Amino acid sequence: QVHLVESGGGLVQPGGSLKLSCAASGSIFSINTMGWYRQAPGKQRELVASMSSAGDTNYHDSVKGRFTISRDNARKMVDLQMNSLKPEDTAVYYCKLGFPWKDYWGQGTQVTVSS
Repeated sequence: QVHLVESGGGLVQPGGSLKLSCAASGSIFSINTMGWYRQAPGKQRELVASMSSAGDTNYHDSVKGRFTISRDNARKMVDLQMNSLKPEDTAVYYCKLGFPWKDYWGQGTQVTVSS
């Protein structure tokens, strides 16, 4: 069984920075994709950033140049560095670990960007 735990959310002013971290435990196979999704009130969950085990990255257009995803395969962790945050980045952020046969999700962490 795979378990994901996110940390690092909180309240930040516009223009500020936050770093989200996600730690995975359990049986982690080498070929996978780890990523971050977010869901704002009344909106669908959307991909923010992802990184495959080969290092290929994918970012939502709205966060390109502001957010950076990184992962440490040995420690089974994925981080999301978020800079120049905007009020529209406010959402619950979820970590996802994806295998070809199944996806696993964390419980989510709230990010609020407000003055």
